Amino acid sequence: MRKIIVSNLISLDGFISGPNGEIDWFKWDKEVEDYGKVQLGSMDTILFGRATYELMASYWPTATAATNDQMIIDAMNNLPKIVFSKTLEKVEWKNSRLVKENIAEEISQLKRQPGKDMVIYGSGGIVSTLTRWA
Repeated sequence: MRKIIVSNLISLDGFISGPNGEIDWFKWDKEVEDYGKVQLGSMDTILFGRATYELMASYWPTATAATNDQMIIDAMNNLPKIVFSKTLEKVEWKNSRLVKENIAEEISQLKRQPGKDMVIYGSGGIVSTLTRWA
């Protein structure tokens, strides 16, 4: 059965973002980049909540190798992405699919499918929801 891996940068006091949703407090460096490359190589699906999806979808489609590793750019843009949101009407980022209801059922189905593990980036609300079912 496939696993869901949560991969978040989190402050020592347990926060993913600042009081206004900002994520400018964490440092992206070579060590974090290398970890991300290894992790993305072992995953075949990315899971997002609405806010993280919107942040990522506004960045990765136009990211360049001048500022990012091409392997990460390719993975972020080409891997299947499942977006859990009750408020979004559509998702347009390449290989994205919107799930508006029955999150538990969708997750159970995804875990039973063949393939590599899945990863959640950010998406604290989705992580919180899923831990209630664990």
